[in-house]
Amino acid sequence: MTSRASAERRLAWLLCAPALAAMLLVTAYPIGYALWLSLHRYDLRFPQQSQFVGLANYISVLGSEVWWQALINTLIITVASVTVELVLGFALALLMFKATLGRRTVRTVILIPYAMITVVSALAWKFAFDPTTGFVNALLDLDQAWLSERWSAFFVIVFSEIWKTTPFMALLLLAGLTLIPQDLNRAARVDGASAWQRLIKITLPLMKPTILVALLFRTLDAFRIFDTVYVQTRGAANTETVSVVGYNVLIARLNLGLGSAVSVLIFISVLIISLLFIKGFGAPLSQARRK
Repeated sequence: MTSRASAERRLAWLLCAPALAAMLLVTAYPIGYALWLSLHRYDLRFPQQSQFVGLANYISVLGSEVWWQALINTLIITVASVTVELVLGFALALLMFKATLGRRTVRTVILIPYAMITVVSALAWKFAFDPTTGFVNALLDLDQAWLSERWSAFFVIVFSEIWKTTPFMALLLLAGLTLIPQDLNRAARVDGASAWQRLIKITLPLMKPTILVALLFRTLDAFRIFDTVYVQTRGAANTETVSVVGYNVLIARLNLGLGSAVSVLIFISVLIISLLFIKGFGAPLSQARRK
């Protein structure tokens, strides 16, 4: 490394140092405090009984059927919502990219659901699927109590998530579409490639880094789902997610030690998902940088 490169590297670290220090201040301390609490018996109802218990809280959580059922529920919601959002988001991104008339109007209309507060959209769909006040049963000519049964409640929760966050997925994918050189598509069209062949052979391979980044963002967000489930079912009908379990233990039961152990386990799960995605799309990102 030349002296100039070393100097530029030092300057880069100096410029980033204030932001890094601020990030450490607002993230490292809460994480460290949660770790400390998770190793103690700390119940606000009985503060005089606080004591160090080591990994007992983690053993208690991991030995609980509630935690594993909540983890399964969370994975069901995450996989179902992110998969549908990817397909719909890609279709919307293609529509926005190809639109020649009213492009700004189309993009604005598509973004309306994402602009709404999650609690508001969750309440709106809760009332829409309500058997007495909602319009869904009348529209489909059904007599279904959607939020009182497990799988129909999952359907409403996943539907609400898809309606709310598909525009976010579409925006990320639209950014990837705009980076594809259109000369490649024109050359392939001249060579006789069909629209499907251009999509499979050119568009999707070149968008792989963008798709994987969008999947990472949405998967992490979907795994931490709380608002929609809490508003629509509060974990009833066996729809409790890991975030709802953490809320119930930490806030409702005031058990800071056990609740912090749940929070740390959620943090570790998110970290594992991030590492899997980074390992998965590390090679495509490296290729993109070299290009």
